[in-house]
Amino acid sequence: MSLKPAVAASTELTAPDTAQPSPLPARPTPVKPNGPQTLDSRELLGDQAMVLIQHLGEIYRLQTTRQGKLILTK
Repeated sequence: MSLKPAVAASTELTAPDTAQPSPLPARPTPVKPNGPQTLDSRELLGDQAMVLIQHLGEIYRLQTTRQGKLILTK
């Protein structure tokens, strides 16, 4: 007596899957870098030429020059 695994046989043919794939997310999830976080200066300054940053109880001023350089002063 031979033991063969039972295989479900189907005589019904199925149509290929024609469904649309789900759309990709608008933004991929960023991969956390191993180094320091990088921010675009426009995220900090926006439309302004200067922002104030509070750090350890002190106020610092980050400003952009006409030449597009950044200056951080206490």
